[in-house]
Amino acid sequence: MPKLYITLATYNGEKYLPQMLDSLLLQTRPADKVIAVDDGSTDGTVAILERYKDRLPLDIHPQKENRGHRAAFGLCLEFVQKEAAPNDYIALADQDDIWLPKKLEILGKNIGNADLIFGDAELINASGEKIADSWRTCGKILPHLPTKALLTGFTNVTGCLTLFKTSLLQRVLPFPECIPVHDQWITFCASIGNGCISTPEKVVKYRIHENNSIGLGERYRWSDKVKLNLKWIQTVMRSKVFQDLRPEEKTFAVEYERYLSSRFIKNFQMKAIPWAWKNRAALYPQCSSFKALLSRALFAAVGVKFAQRFLKKT
Repeated sequence: MPKLYITLATYNGEKYLPQMLDSLLLQTRPADKVIAVDDGSTDGTVAILERYKDRLPLDIHPQKENRGHRAAFGLCLEFVQKEAAPNDYIALADQDDIWLPKKLEILGKNIGNADLIFGDAELINASGEKIADSWRTCGKILPHLPTKALLTGFTNVTGCLTLFKTSLLQRVLPFPECIPVHDQWITFCASIGNGCISTPEKVVKYRIHENNSIGLGERYRWSDKVKLNLKWIQTVMRSKVFQDLRPEEKTFAVEYERYLSSRFIKNFQMKAIPWAWKNRAALYPQCSSFKALLSRALFAAVGVKFAQRFLKKT
């Protein structure tokens, strides 16, 4: 039977961590090992982890310096890679959520031949009160995105809702330094392998509060989002996994990088309009109306500086 590893990254999480760890104890499919990397906490986080060692199969790795959630999860996965078999499973855990009891059971039963599966979540506030029934509905999250859409910087997966196969780590590790978030990279790597699938079942109580590192509700200025997408596609093109893309996906990636780079140089690029319309399914996957699609394709011709100065796009 495949083993199941939980990777938990913590940082100054004493407020919510006990509820998270209690929810791991209630799993109908218990984990074989929980690998916790503490990212230089200055509160009682590590002491809380130590108190659970007799109830959970915990390996605790305190770090002296705070390097951020991406580095912490990367280290967690490196520890898993050293001992896990290719057919084992990995679940990513955030310190402030609450897992529903059947999370690991549901995802493990439904993953099939895919590399990664993700479920839905209830949304709760800082006090644990339910504020929305569905993360997917609230965030207008699509259950599937094609690889071309993922190349543009879209993501439909939050790490705490996932389960994926250890064999995926061959592509995932080491994390490229310039990726925005770890779960976006993991999802992308899964999409060019055996794929990502979703289940509509809720598997987590996903906590939204003022100290979320990432997650639902995160907002960027428009120009910053364009910069972030450019950084993302350039990172993908420099990575080892770029060669695993299909020829048409490689071509799209090159065209997309060229298009975004030009937006910072030119005020207008009229050739972008037919290109954007041709690739509308990848560029605007959440947009369905003809009018909205046409409007976005026309706006694709506008450069960043012009849009900021004359169209008041921040």
